[in-house]
Amino acid sequence: MNKLASLSTRLFLYVPMLALLLITSSCARFNADGSLAIWGYVLLALDVLALFDVFRQPWSIGKKLLWAAIIFVFPLGGLILYYLFAGRGNAS
Repeated sequence: MNKLASLSTRLFLYVPMLALLLITSSCARFNADGSLAIWGYVLLALDVLALFDVFRQPWSIGKKLLWAAIIFVFPLGGLILYYLFAGRGNAS
């Protein structure tokens, strides 16, 4: 129970930072006039869903962090790799 309480307190710190990092990394797709392209928003939404899916899996923390880093560093490619090769099981 103590482990769950410590995780919940850290989660409130990490979620806003993760959202900010995702917005600045995977949504930097601009049109010619400088506005954000629609597919940038779509890619951001798909990356966020994939990251939630990664952390719901019953994997070790190392495997979760590796997939999260791949998705974060390569927003489109990492998303494709994750859904093709992650070997996901049932989320618990």
